[in-house]
Amino acid sequence: MATNNSYVTMTNLFKGMFRIGQTGSVLAQAGLRWLLGDRPTLPRLLRETFEELGATYIKLGQFIASSPSLFPEAYVAEFQSCLDQTDPLPFSLLRPVVEADLGRPIATLFRSVEEKPLASASIAQVHAAVTTTGESVVLKIQKPGVANILVTDLNFLYLSARVVEKLFPYIQFASLSAIVEEIQGCMMEEVDFFKEANNIRQFQSFLARTGNTQVVVPRVYGALSGQKVLTMERFYGVSLTDLEAIRQYSADPAMTLITAMNTWFASLTQCESFHADLHAGNLMVLTDGRLGFIDFGIVGRIEPETWKATMQFMESLSVGDVDTMAASMVKIGITRSQVDLKRLKADIRSIQHLFGSMDADSMMSGMINDQQINRILLDIVAVGERHGIRFPRAFALLVKQVLYFDRYIKILAPDLNMFDDGRLDLLGEDIPLTPLKFNPL
Repeated sequence: MATNNSYVTMTNLFKGMFRIGQTGSVLAQAGLRWLLGDRPTLPRLLRETFEELGATYIKLGQFIASSPSLFPEAYVAEFQSCLDQTDPLPFSLLRPVVEADLGRPIATLFRSVEEKPLASASIAQVHAAVTTTGESVVLKIQKPGVANILVTDLNFLYLSARVVEKLFPYIQFASLSAIVEEIQGCMMEEVDFFKEANNIRQFQSFLARTGNTQVVVPRVYGALSGQKVLTMERFYGVSLTDLEAIRQYSADPAMTLITAMNTWFASLTQCESFHADLHAGNLMVLTDGRLGFIDFGIVGRIEPETWKATMQFMESLSVGDVDTMAASMVKIGITRSQVDLKRLKADIRSIQHLFGSMDADSMMSGMINDQQINRILLDIVAVGERHGIRFPRAFALLVKQVLYFDRYIKILAPDLNMFDDGRLDLLGEDIPLTPLKFNPL
């Protein structure tokens, strides 16, 4: 056993050294291109380099894109295009991962597995399969070596950040290593499928406690899942952005959206975590008219009082209520010092021209676009930083999901007013359980 552990340790060590060498080679090539005159902007250069470096850095780019409270505007904007779609690996390379993780030959675990993936991202691939008892499922399979690459890359980034902090103690991001630690925690959760399975079960429990029968999440097959393989019930339906297709299964697309929003709002205060990646591929209208939430690899956690303050902030932002906005910023943010509310309000008023003419209708029905909202958010974050207020990443995740819902409102319910519609419960205290109507056509 000791010999085997030593072998594994040495193998991982050599893999880590190889990965560091590989990273150094990519960085050297980027530097050489720069010296030879190929000089894009620094944000673009960094984004292109990250995409070349692969899984860890693609995820890091996505983290930057979703964290305007932590990174400069130019980088947040550039990394919006850092996509997580990658060329698929042959299933022959994933089969050993499944068999090693589940401890049995794949032929004894599944009746069949489709070798062509349904999706391929930087960390995992998704394949359709059928269990030995005939149930349709999907397999989320971690790509070989991803976890080791993440550990090596993130340790390298952390050590580099510490060196930079020692050499340049007065740089803009003095807490660079703390940011890397936060990124490390988020990314390592994504490669532990036990945690994702637990996120799904927590959401199932939340749905059961609240009596919500209009929304479902995939059943997890525990006996066919491990740390690197997650087997889930396969859902059949259409994306929440496909209005024409939704009408085949829902007699009231607007009510379908309202149910999705109320469910998510309630999860902020009544579930241990909230779904933090509500793009169109992760919200489905199923063929029986119910809503399906899928892919719980990225979740957030927030205190109920912080969420209430966030909603107060967004509503006050939409109507230009500076007093409430300032009070909400203090509640949301992390600060080690007493905030001078008078000075904070004065600073907010200095940028009030950006949002003074907005109302809830224009902000949430499309007259104000996402770029303008992001611009306002960045300016608010900058004001907060001048007063020692640092917004938690959960704040940016929350705003991002609200922006997703904004897009769905434009498609499914353009007359809906997020703050004034009585069918919506933004604080998640009571989910309206109006049954969704199945469209038999």
